[in-house]
Amino acid sequence: MSNLSRSVFQGHPFHLVSPSPWPILTCVSLLDLTTSGVLSMHGFTYAAYWLPLALILLISSMFFWFRDVISEGRAESLLSYLYNNNYTIKISKAINPKVIEQSLKDYYLNSLDNYYNDKESEFPYYLAGLLEGDGHISLPSMGVTTLNRVLNPRIIFTSHINNLGLYAHIQSKLGGIGRFQSNGDKLIRYIIGDMKGIITIVNMLNGKLRTPKNHRLNDLINFINVKYNLSMTNSLLNSSDLGSNSWFSGFTEADGHFGVKIIESNPKSETRKRSVSENISLKFVVNQRSTLILKSDKPNESSMLPIMQSISYFLSSNIKSYLGRF
Repeated sequence: MSNLSRSVFQGHPFHLVSPSPWPILTCVSLLDLTTSGVLSMHGFTYAAYWLPLALILLISSMFFWFRDVISEGRAESLLSYLYNNNYTIKISKAINPKVIEQSLKDYYLNSLDNYYNDKESEFPYYLAGLLEGDGHISLPSMGVTTLNRVLNPRIIFTSHINNLGLYAHIQSKLGGIGRFQSNGDKLIRYIIGDMKGIITIVNMLNGKLRTPKNHRLNDLINFINVKYNLSMTNSLLNSSDLGSNSWFSGFTEADGHFGVKIIESNPKSETRKRSVSENISLKFVVNQRSTLILKSDKPNESSMLPIMQSISYFLSSNIKSYLGRF
């Protein structure tokens, strides 16, 4: 089997050699060849019959071993596979605390009014909307690892590097829980992985989610209850009016954007049959996948259409679908 075929079964794009039977088989055939050769020289019965069989076995094992070495050394195969599957190898690394501190200061300077007018009661709804737009919940398997370590779940927010100040502000409002990582030049991750921080977030978001991610939150609650013998209640899907809290504000910062299109006036010409008047068009767009892919959800429970319909009704606008997105 070539390295290209084996790499399909790897969970990563790195060039790691897969386990091979040929080295041990070559060692066995060499031992067999040596033993049968010595025995045949001393006139042992049937030893001469084993000698050609051992030689054939040695040649065969070396042939298959060299075949795999050559296929693994063909960089074109691996690079072609990575290119065709659109892999980008990026290594996450921690963000320097000084960079986080400076981003937080810049955020306070640029949004001073909003910062001092924050309503503590609205922050959980804002955080819920942000999580449903730019975040996900990661759950490990139950039990402990072979090193006897307990693996905790993680709540992860993913955003553009320009929003580092915003997430530093969120971290400060959450009491400093969580850590930051950068992935490439443009992406940051705000990761909450300690149980104290996770329980704080779960209690804060309970009953405030509006999308199928609420199922994932309940999976997290059940995981915590089983693993740590707690009795946290499951989260009910929030169906309150979008204008009654700050959920839509957080969801917009995650998945929405404003657009301004300016068209200059153009008179009639030989190539233009109609004149174009100067105009400006304004747009507010919220994008979402048509379905939210969660392992814990049934397909009919993962549709994002209900929440998009609620947003459309709230804004008195229409829903457009394209390539599996709203």
